[in-house]
Amino acid sequence: MGKWILYILLGSVIFSSCQSKNQNNSNPENYSGSESCIECHAHFYELWAPSHHGKAMQQITSELIINDSIVSSDFFEIEGKTYQVLKKDSTLQLIENDGELSASFDIIWALGGKNVFYFLISIENGKLQTIPLAYDIRKKTWYNNPESAIRHFPEGMPDEALPWKDRMYTFNAACYSCHVSQLNTNYTLETDSYQTTWSEAGINCETCHGPAGEHVRIFKDLKEGEVPESMGLIVTKTFTPEQHNASCAPCHAKMQPITASYTPGDPYFDNFGLTTLENTDFYPDGRDLGENYTMTGWAMNKCAQKSDLHCVTCHTSSGRNRFTGENANNACLPCHVDNVENVGSHSGHYAGTEGAKCVSCHMPKTEFGRMVRSDHSFRPPMPEATIKFDSPNACNICHTDKSAEWANSIVKKRVNSDYQNKTLYWAQLLKEARENTWDNIDKMCQLIDENKNGEVVTTSFIRLLINCPNEIKWKTIIGAMNNTSPLVRSAAAEGLTGYLNLSAKNALVKACSDEYRLVRISAAMALAGYPEEQFAASQKEVVNSATEEYKLSMVSRPDNWSSHYNLGIFYQNRGDIPAALEAYKTSAKLYDQALQPLINSSVLYSYIGDQAKAGESLETALKIDPENEAVNLNYGLLLAEQGKMEEAKNAFKMALETNPNQAVAAYNLSVISSQNSLKEAIDYSNMAYGAAPENPKYGYTLAFYHKEVKNTKQAKNILNEVLELHPGHLGSVYLLSGLFIEEGKIESARKVYEKALKAEILSDAEKLDLQQALNQLGI
Repeated sequence: MGKWILYILLGSVIFSSCQSKNQNNSNPENYSGSESCIECHAHFYELWAPSHHGKAMQQITSELIINDSIVSSDFFEIEGKTYQVLKKDSTLQLIENDGELSASFDIIWALGGKNVFYFLISIENGKLQTIPLAYDIRKKTWYNNPESAIRHFPEGMPDEALPWKDRMYTFNAACYSCHVSQLNTNYTLETDSYQTTWSEAGINCETCHGPAGEHVRIFKDLKEGEVPESMGLIVTKTFTPEQHNASCAPCHAKMQPITASYTPGDPYFDNFGLTTLENTDFYPDGRDLGENYTMTGWAMNKCAQKSDLHCVTCHTSSGRNRFTGENANNACLPCHVDNVENVGSHSGHYAGTEGAKCVSCHMPKTEFGRMVRSDHSFRPPMPEATIKFDSPNACNICHTDKSAEWANSIVKKRVNSDYQNKTLYWAQLLKEARENTWDNIDKMCQLIDENKNGEVVTTSFIRLLINCPNEIKWKTIIGAMNNTSPLVRSAAAEGLTGYLNLSAKNALVKACSDEYRLVRISAAMALAGYPEEQFAASQKEVVNSATEEYKLSMVSRPDNWSSHYNLGIFYQNRGDIPAALEAYKTSAKLYDQALQPLINSSVLYSYIGDQAKAGESLETALKIDPENEAVNLNYGLLLAEQGKMEEAKNAFKMALETNPNQAVAAYNLSVISSQNSLKEAIDYSNMAYGAAPENPKYGYTLAFYHKEVKNTKQAKNILNEVLELHPGHLGSVYLLSGLFIEEGKIESARKVYEKALKAEILSDAEKLDLQQALNQLGI
């Protein structure tokens, strides 16, 4: 039967945050501050200062409290304690009551101001922490902030509020650089502490224009009538649409930073990755479920793809809308003249009403965590997606008293009544891929190959294929390495991790010289598993260069646990076990709720023979999440390897209870059960084969047990199924031929051997063994 212990290694974690432009390490002496702009740019300053950019972060003052009508809160019970915010003249205090114990914290900063105010207090190690209560500006009420961030995922995908002191609510670690300017976290990894500094609260002029010190000097020294050779700062008027979008995106994207700082005008994919629809914060059709900002939707925008439309086309640099009131629809000119001039017939709403505004149907507003955001994909309403996937649609966002079926019946009467079909098709496939259902893998690969749905959809499928065991995917992923989108190419490069194939290696080596850093580092990560001697001298230079870029990208956020986790995977793939264990240790230290570094540490400890530490890692993980599928699976595997079969069985059952399609758990349960009950072994083995029929080992094992209970017919049927998909699976070949030989059907056995000999996957030695077995059958 062979060894039945199989460890699962988790893939890399993609960090996504509202934090953006990282820490800016430019010389602070070059920055002159926003007030230096007033003398020459008073009008722009007056527009900027009261804007949401200008007030992205404010100190607590009596003026702020009065202007926004902030009052004391009621008591809120959170995590077994009660909390209240008290207003005292020009101050706000957080009061924490834990039984008879009471503590107070001075609230020193307010974040936001458009929809919500989040408030910060100072805690240990220089951290500024978001308090558990936030203030809804529109409703003038306080609310439980962590509770508001629960995603309400579909059934089977539980979510719960994070502790309010979680790192995701730590200003220095998560949301800092979109609320202050010229920030440096001054983070020390050894002590997990910060000495954070910034030049100004809010997003100032120099955030987009770069340091203005030289600009101020040039124009102060400029003589009348003299034309300067240089402006001394970044001039955004000359930006291309891509540069405009890239400058706004870091603060308006769910993304992953890969550099320590960003300079406006630089390519986005030289500095950041982008989260796409593989993430369950999106509905399968791409509408927002969680907090996703706007960049992913914008990348799906056909208007932007087919024109020079960019962020500053519709928004001012301070974040205001350029088109409002009666002129709101002018934003869609000149491309859509007919629809704008005949908005009543186009929209089905009377001209001049809210429903006749282009944005009402094409940029519907949804709310999550009390934050209201507009869909920037510009897609039309899709009520049928609501019916199928429960995603929001513009019709029912306004017509709350009507059903999605009612809305769908209306759009079906339009001239182009089938416009939803294309999205519904790929969204259904994406939903299946999320659920690890691969019956339509050929259609998924076709979507990637044809690349007709844009870079976001294509990238999403490639990222989801990482979990697909069907080898049909490799040709498609290798092909995607030539996609015109750097986002797609980077996803394809990452998707080739672990596939040690010559075509894959050549494609990855080529990608190490890609124009975009994101592609280069993804390729370097994927190449970590290749021995160095497999690279020619000319290849080593480019691979080593990309590898150094990759390692730098991982330390661009030294306070981020997932960076160290991903670095651990990199070292693990390179065979550097001590470095991998150290990276996993750091990752787990930074975020003590992270399971992945603990699981992978256990795998490596087991690999080097330290079973005790392997067990300690998994036991720590079980304390965090006792029902976690991956933890219980790996714990069961470890216990089985140690001969603790009854305990292993309990762990496998827990993994299978969490995920009834957990084939590895079912398979191992069948092996353990076979010692006492072949009936039970068949039941579990049948579950494994049903969950993953593409794995020939599961079919072979099920057939073997049927053979043991004399159910020869069923055994042969299963083996024929296995060999139809895997003609070179020798275990099944020998078992099936053996069954025929026992029945005296020598000719049938001969045909099994002859068919197997044609399998291209077999080595010369395996073919020789088969030929000898065939010869022994005689004439």
